[in-house]
Parts: sequence; structure tokens; C-alpha cells
Amino acid sequence: MKLKLLLIGTVASCAQLSRPAQSFEFGYAGYAQKPGLVVGNAASNPPPGLYAFDQVFTYQAKLVGPGAPIIDGNPTTVHAAAATAGLFWVPGWTILGASYDAVIAQPWLMADLGDPININPAGLHNTFIAPIELSWKLGESGFYARAGLGLYAPTGTTSGANGLGSVGAPWWIFQPNVQLSYLKDGWNLTINVFDEINTRNPLTGYISGDILHAEFTATKTMGKWTVGPVAYYVGQVTSDKSSSFYHGAINTNRFNVWAAGALVGYDFGPATLNVWAMSEISASASGGTPIAGFDPASISKGISVFASLSYRLWSPDAPIAPSLVRHK
Repeated sequence: MKLKLLLIGTVASCAQLSRPAQSFEFGYAGYAQKPGLVVGNAASNPPPGLYAFDQVFTYQAKLVGPGAPIIDGNPTTVHAAAATAGLFWVPGWTILGASYDAVIAQPWLMADLGDPININPAGLHNTFIAPIELSWKLGESGFYARAGLGLYAPTGTTSGANGLGSVGAPWWIFQPNVQLSYLKDGWNLTINVFDEINTRNPLTGYISGDILHAEFTATKTMGKWTVGPVAYYVGQVTSDKSSSFYHGAINTNRFNVWAAGALVGYDFGPATLNVWAMSEISASASGGTPIAGFDPASISKGISVFASLSYRLWSPDAPIAPSLVRHK
């Protein structure tokens, strides 16, 4: 996570930059959506119906970067766990030649950071809503394309002077995305690219920079089993805009993280279970306002394990067979 916080060991040296208890967007993870959360998802739509999905993940990491604190030779630990329940609606509508769908999901999140920070917030994260997604089948080529617009509404648990003392964020986050898949002969070769566009924090006036996600899937389905490699990139691509609340200070202005791993899935018939694990193989951070001559930027680097269970709750009634229709 991109942890925009003022490390305890630097409080005294940066008093001229930050008023007491007002550290640089303290508590914000830097991105609203955990990288790697939607790998395995393809650009095609299933048959019309109402689908449900339940997702969980755990993240075990350590802070790295020029501003990462070291206590007795040990880096600060980062742990997180989340559970999400969501609905995916495919009504069977065609818009601009594409299949329409919509999504809503509610995550619950807990996290903790070790010495010298020692915080462990938990609660509801912001609600995710995608009111429109469009999926195109590109002829008989096996290729599908999807475009959509999602958003994270400021419905999560918030606290503190800047609204970031818990796991929610008090501002809106817009998430446009594009996706391309090749789906043929059991293959799922997908790239999913989306951007998080942060609006202004209404409590502090601070604007976090845009966060670019790119997630990659290359799986093969054989019978009921699906296996293959997955990967992701996440990075900040525009600069933060600080405010008078922080006297213009910024803690981390850029970060880049790459991860790779593998996915295993099984189709039970009524439900499909996917499990995947990913290790962050590269992580860097920079661009903080210098404090006592050093860059305070930090980022976490670790291992994530995800699981997702999806199933159909409802489908349109099947057409009545002609032999069962009574004619007068």
C-alpha cells in the first residue's frame, strides 16, 4: 500500500511542514482497489441473469522505500484482510452492439501496521458501483472487448480530522476501465486496464494522484479445472496536489509495484471457485517533500492470496415449450 503517513520518527523534524496530528493524508492506502483483485475476469459476459460473488484476500508485507522505518534492523510490517460481497447483473440488453451489465460490491477491510506506527483500523470500505459496462464480441475471432465506468462512493468507515483514521475515504473515486480478452479453446488471455481518479478530500483539500492498474491473465480451462499465470502492475501516474491543511507537504508522490503469481479454479456447476496467489517482485516509491534531507516516501511489498466464489442467483424464465401452449 502507498502509506501516506508521517512516520513517528520524523514528527519533530517536520513540525514546520505539518501541524500536530495532521500528517500527509494519514491512513490512505494510495489505491481504493487492492491490486490483483480482478485477475481472471474476462471481457465477455455470461448468459443473462443476476449473479453473486464473494471475495476474500489476505496481504502480508513490509514497508520499503527511502522513508520506510527500520526498528532494530526490522522493517515495518503491513497486514491486511478483506471480504467483499457483490452482485453482477446481466439483463440481456444490447447497447451499441454490446452486452450491458452492472456491478455493485461492498468490501469490509481490516489492516495493521507494526512498529513504529502501530495502528489497526477495521470497518467498511467504500462501496463500489459500476452502473454501466459494455462487452463486445468481435466476430468469430475469439476476441472480446469491454469498456466501463465504475466508482467508489464515500460510504466507508471514516474518522479523524482528515477522515482517514479508519479504512474508508471521504471522497469520490472514479474508475474508468478497458479490457481485452482472447477466449477460445479453453484459453483466457486477458489484459484489464483501469485508472483511479481521486477527487478532492472535502476535509483537507488534498487531491491524491491518479492510480493506474494493469492486470494480466493467461489461463487454460481443461474440463472443470482452470490454471495459469497471472500478474499485475499498479502505480501512481499523476502528482498529488497538497493543500494548506498540510502546508503544501507530500509524503509519497510516485510508486510502482509489479507482481506475478498463479491461479487455480474449479467449476462445481452451480458455483465457480478461483484461488490465486501473487508475490510483489518489485516495489519502489519516491517524490516526498524532503524532511531533514531525506525522501519520506514508502510503499509496501509482499504476498497476496485471493479467493472468489461466483454463482447465479436468478435467470430469466425459460421459454414455454410449444406443446405446452393451450390454444383456444
